[in-house]
Amino acid sequence: MTLKVSQLNFSYGKHSVLKDINLCFPDGGLVCLVGPNGSGKSTLLKCINKILNPTGEVSFDCKNVKRFSPSEVARTFGYVPQDISSAFPITVFDMILLGRRAYIGWNPTKHDLEVVSQNISLLELDDFALRKVNELSGGERQKVLIATALSQEPNVLLLDEPTSNLDVKHQLDVMKYLKTIVKTKKILALMALHDLNLASQYADKVIMLRQGQVYAEGAPKEILTKENIKEVYRVDVAIHNHGHVQHIVPIDDSLWLNSEK
Repeated sequence: MTLKVSQLNFSYGKHSVLKDINLCFPDGGLVCLVGPNGSGKSTLLKCINKILNPTGEVSFDCKNVKRFSPSEVARTFGYVPQDISSAFPITVFDMILLGRRAYIGWNPTKHDLEVVSQNISLLELDDFALRKVNELSGGERQKVLIATALSQEPNVLLLDEPTSNLDVKHQLDVMKYLKTIVKTKKILALMALHDLNLASQYADKVIMLRQGQVYAEGAPKEILTKENIKEVYRVDVAIHNHGHVQHIVPIDDSLWLNSEK
């Protein structure tokens, strides 16, 4: 089953945000959208998920997503938003159970409850299962949102900065879990990400956006080069290889200038 984006454009009023986006995802895997603030990463995820109404076409399994019912969208796309500032005063378990809303009738089935329990355990939320979501830290809420999206059993996970409120350990935990889940379930995870090192280490493919357009796409080592980063982010970096992983370090020349004074 293939997710395809064809000639997609989107504007907020007169401000053009996405311009002629053409992408195809014939396989599963972890794909990272990178680019500066304002390059269109979050907007692209919302256009794919039918939250926004772009021109052009988004199709899944050769079907135009614009024709999907809300239930079809929920069963196809699991969406983890960036803004987690507000939260409902319901328990973590009940929040994650809401991810099953496209499947549940009047009562959840045994399978529904098993799916919720599995995702609670996988994201290490067992100790918080009966806590209210609005009582949790930002990082804990982020993990609840990921577990809720996974409980939809989607074909595609859309994640907008899923590691932004997590400490280093939990960032790695989430990335490792997402890497594993896309392989075992053979689904696609399309993730907007600012951390180029996480993208370099975990992504199967990187899509670099600049000013609302696709600047480059391909394997991390092919795309996350000093030249591309300089052109897109306007910063110099050093890249150090450690085994098969490359580490990207920004270079601030002003620090050298100040140290010489």
